[in-house]
Amino acid sequence: MIGLRKKTVKRKARPRQVIGYSDRVDFPDFGLVDIAVKIDTGAYTSALHCTDVRLVQDRDRTRLRFTLASGQPGRRKQFMTDSYQYKTIKNSFGQAEKRFVIHTRVVILGRIIRAEFSLANRGTMRFPVLLGRKLLRNKFIVDVAQKDVSYNLKQITVPSS
Repeated sequence: MIGLRKKTVKRKARPRQVIGYSDRVDFPDFGLVDIAVKIDTGAYTSALHCTDVRLVQDRDRTRLRFTLASGQPGRRKQFMTDSYQYKTIKNSFGQAEKRFVIHTRVVILGRIIRAEFSLANRGTMRFPVLLGRKLLRNKFIVDVAQKDVSYNLKQITVPSS
């Protein structure tokens, strides 16, 4: 069969959505809702505030254990995963440091996005989560004059009980 080529079908790209400099998002894999995030175009990777990050032996395998704040004062949730990496990440001062990295889902403007998050102690920071360029690329346009765009949309579209 000469001259036959397989047709490639291009998926139509979703239009980019406008997001503000900060917002509140959901992490369905952790059961967390309305978590404050800072949109940080200066950061490449996204970061998730957690404490007690450590490798633990669970039967015959090594797992990653970490504790997340639930978004409610004084309430924490502990999680374990088999799926993690240990990567070199540049911190906010430009210094390289090793951090554990996980993949999880985040809901922004009604979109479920699977993204990579480094696990860092952000306890002294105003926002427990940073959303970096890797997550934002080709999905969002940042308008620094706005905030809580996703959260406000959710309040309009979620029927009250």
